[in-house]
Amino acid sequence: MRTSADNADNTVEAPSPSESQALPRILSLQFKQQQAMRYGENPHQSAAFYSQPHAALGGLGYYQQLQGKELSFNNLADADAAWLCVRSFDALGSPACVIVKHANPCGVALAGSALGAYEKAFQTDPTSAFGGILAFNTEIDEDCALAISQQFAEVILAPGYTDKALNVFAKKTNLRLLKIPMGTEAGLTQGLDLKRVTGGLLVQTPDWNRLKAEELQCVTQKTPSEQQLKDLLFAWKVATWVKSNAIVFCKDSMTMGVGAGQMSRLDSARIASIKAGHAGLSLQGTVVASDAFFPFRDGLDVVADAGATAVIQPGGSVRDDELIAAANERGLAMVFTGVRHFRH
Repeated sequence: MRTSADNADNTVEAPSPSESQALPRILSLQFKQQQAMRYGENPHQSAAFYSQPHAALGGLGYYQQLQGKELSFNNLADADAAWLCVRSFDALGSPACVIVKHANPCGVALAGSALGAYEKAFQTDPTSAFGGILAFNTEIDEDCALAISQQFAEVILAPGYTDKALNVFAKKTNLRLLKIPMGTEAGLTQGLDLKRVTGGLLVQTPDWNRLKAEELQCVTQKTPSEQQLKDLLFAWKVATWVKSNAIVFCKDSMTMGVGAGQMSRLDSARIASIKAGHAGLSLQGTVVASDAFFPFRDGLDVVADAGATAVIQPGGSVRDDELIAAANERGLAMVFTGVRHFRH
C-alpha cells in the first residue's frame, strides 16, 4: 500500500485498454438455445436461454439442474449475478456465500465453512434474503443444507453437494438446485460482456476485480490496520457486483449494509446504514467501499456518522482534496484504488 507521500498528485487517470483488448470491427456471435421458457422478465414476454458453445468459458451456461422447478428468466439473471460475485472470491481460499435479490447482492460473507459463510451472509439482510438466490464457491454439506432449509430460497448454486445435503434438499421439491463448474479465472475473464440496446449492441471486456493491497494509495493521516485492509479489499470486491451507485459497509469479511442502484450516492449511503439498522447490525468499526468517487463530502459524513472507520474508493474527483480533508477531520483512514467498478 502506498501513502500520499509516495504520490503528490492524487488525480486518478483512467487506464486505457491495451491493444490486445481491441474489439473487432465486425462481430459474429453464435449461441445455442438451451432452454425455452414459459415467459420472460414479465408474463407477457416470450423468452429462451441460449448458451455459448465454448465449455472452457465456464459459467452459468454449463449448469446441471439436480432438482426443482423449471428455471425462470429472472432466476437465471439473478443466478448469474450471484455466481459472478461468489466466483470472484475463489482466489481468497475461503468458503464464500452470496445471497442475491433482484440482481443485487444483499448478503456476502467469507468464513471457515459453507455454513459459517451462509449464516453471516444471511445476517446482513434477512428480509431481502427471503426468496433469494444463494451461491457458494465450495461444496455444500449437511449442516449448511439444514440451515438453508429453514428459509425460503428460489435457487442454490454450488460446485458440489454431499449426499447428505442432497437428501436434506430433496424434501423441498420446488427448490432449484444447480451444480455449476467453477471454471478458471482465464475462462471467466475472456469472452465479451454484451448489452442489448435499441438497434444495436454494446460490447466490452469483462470487469474483473484483481486489486491487491500493494496497489492501494493511502491518502489520509491515518492508515488502515491489517484487519481494516483485509475488510477494505473484501468490501471493494463486493462493491464490484452491486448496482451503481454502490455503497457497501463490511466488517470481519461480512457485509453489514448494502446500498444499491440509487440515483444519488448519498442516498445509497443512507440506505445502507438504514438497512443495517433494520437487520440489528451495528456499523461501529466497519469499513466502507464506494464503487466510484464521492462527489461531495456529504456521503463521507453519512458513513462516518454511521460508525465507519475506513473507506475505499477510486478517487479522481475534482474535490479529492476536500474529501481527504473531510476524512482527516472525521478520523477516517481512506485509500484510493485508481479504478472504478460501475455496474449498470
